[in-house]
Amino acid sequence: MRKRIMCALLSAAVAAAMLSLTACSSKSDSSDISSASETAAEDSTEETSEEANEADSEKPDGEAGGNGEQPPEMPEGGDGETPPEKPDGDGDMAEGGEAPEKPDGEGGMNDGGTPPDKPDGEGGEGGGPGGGQPGGQSSGVESYTAVTEYSEDTEVSGEAYESTGSDENAVLISGGTVSISDSTVTRTSEDSTGGDSSSFYGVGAAILAADGTAYLDGLTVDTDSKGGAGIFSYADAIVYVANSTISTNKSTSGGIHAAGGGTLYAWDTTAETNGESSAAIRSDRGGGTMVVDGGTYTSNGTGSPAVYCTADITVSGAELTATNSEAVCIEGLNTLRLYDCDLTGNMPTNEQNDIDWNIIVYQSMSGDSEVGNGTFQMTGGSLTAQNGGMFYTTNTECTFYLSQVEFNYSEDNPFFLQCTGNSNARGWGNSGSNGSDCTFTADTLSMIGDVVYDSISNLTFYMENDSMLTGAFRDDETWAGEGGDGAASLYIDSSSVWYVTADSTLTNLYNEGTITDEDGNTVTIVGTDGTVYVEGTSSYTVTVQSYSDSADFSGAYTAADYSEYAVENPFAD
Repeated sequence: MRKRIMCALLSAAVAAAMLSLTACSSKSDSSDISSASETAAEDSTEETSEEANEADSEKPDGEAGGNGEQPPEMPEGGDGETPPEKPDGDGDMAEGGEAPEKPDGEGGMNDGGTPPDKPDGEGGEGGGPGGGQPGGQSSGVESYTAVTEYSEDTEVSGEAYESTGSDENAVLISGGTVSISDSTVTRTSEDSTGGDSSSFYGVGAAILAADGTAYLDGLTVDTDSKGGAGIFSYADAIVYVANSTISTNKSTSGGIHAAGGGTLYAWDTTAETNGESSAAIRSDRGGGTMVVDGGTYTSNGTGSPAVYCTADITVSGAELTATNSEAVCIEGLNTLRLYDCDLTGNMPTNEQNDIDWNIIVYQSMSGDSEVGNGTFQMTGGSLTAQNGGMFYTTNTECTFYLSQVEFNYSEDNPFFLQCTGNSNARGWGNSGSNGSDCTFTADTLSMIGDVVYDSISNLTFYMENDSMLTGAFRDDETWAGEGGDGAASLYIDSSSVWYVTADSTLTNLYNEGTITDEDGNTVTIVGTDGTVYVEGTSSYTVTVQSYSDSADFSGAYTAADYSEYAVENPFAD
């Protein structure tokens, strides 16, 4: 028997397609990083025309409508305090049976996990990097409907849960400590709507933990319904999932999903998504914390990255693949850390995009993520782009750190890194003032491709510990409007090499290493005032405003080991 579980929720109303634009500036020195938001889009490319008016596509997986208000209160049955201990016999997470603490500094978008208010006037069509329609239905829900609800300590095994109702959950955990093992969960519905209520609050997910603590081991989860996420952690809930298989088929149906400050830890789990706006590892408004250890995560739909990050997400030893989208999207003040992962993206070309990319760090100002510095960190493993350039950042502040990563480039490889403004076709800031302030640290890294920047951006690029770059530094003012006072600075330590492939331009060059062309000829380095700093024999010239043969690496990023974020597996023997 289906049960209606009523919750006292904050009322909220979202205009799904407001047309006014707004501009907000960040603390960039060189550009007024601003945005005219879109209600929509949550993932990277446009949805099929059949579903365009019904499902919110991710931009590239997470910008949806909404008014930016605080997520609603939790359903009755949870006190929001420290979760109870796991029932005896189920294993401990940490000493005393309590759930382990999150690593320092981790969490959602701000201290309380409350999403920021959406800037006034935002909402018109825009969308994510790959496309997108206005976000779905309302930004609040008045109740959850579930086939089965657990609100107190429960332990079950070998169950078969089935849901066929519109916008309902198969399993709702609203309190207590709940252990489910060796069970199947099926969610099928032709008339579910998906949209914001699914993306932000977990309406329609197969398993929704809205409070309490969930231990999920050896599950098979299948959904064929819009908004049918596999496993969703919301607000104060903590979810531990291991040795499970998740498959979703419709739009806005992520594999594992956290929003509103929820926490989710996963081990050796396989998730495959097939719908639009359905990242295999997905987060949304209000952020949260996700730590993923091992497993395989694949997204096949358009606008569905392998990872969409509006949270604090750490992944180790996993295979991450997007077959019809960019590999990763990070929006706003959020962080993605990858350790020894194999990551692949294949973003389709879309005429609404200025360029094609594999990894994007940006800010939409939709209210789904707090404005601030986005961080992409990757240590070990491999990164493959099947189309477009490797890294793109626009309309934000960001940090990239990569160490000992093996790159596989697309056939045309138009750029290694592009740090520029954009045309505002997606509503990402005002043209001419929507550049990026980017710090990129290459640590023991071999790179191929050009580094592109403009005068409304600030780029600081560090090469250390035997790093190599084969490419050029290019100032491309296509999206810079009337220009700005931005700078591009390159730091090369004594062990690193820049193989110059074309005439290059930099603001500042701090070089303790080697700069030659690919044939080993010394490259001429000349100042904009005509000063010749290095007389070379190559046909290529590097033009700079300032040059130094010493380099200060105090500003380079330093990454922590995975052990700082790893969580003890409660299901381990």
